[in-house]
Amino acid sequence: MADVKFCENNYSQGAEEVINKLKDEGVDVDVESCLGYCGDCAVGPFALVNDEFIQAENTEELYDKIKGLI
Repeated sequence: MADVKFCENNYSQGAEEVINKLKDEGVDVDVESCLGYCGDCAVGPFALVNDEFIQAENTEELYDKIKGLI
């Protein structure tokens, strides 16, 4: 199973929507207070999948990228 992490500060970029979709599908998701990607966090939605930084233009693209990796 993939290790998927999100930053709670990225909720303003729509990450919560992706988190909820993944959780509804039974994916184990960790939400941490800060992942240390503050500059990227301010630009758009992102996640770490198996410690690989994944960023997208929008939440749908992020969701698709994550699903492709898990």
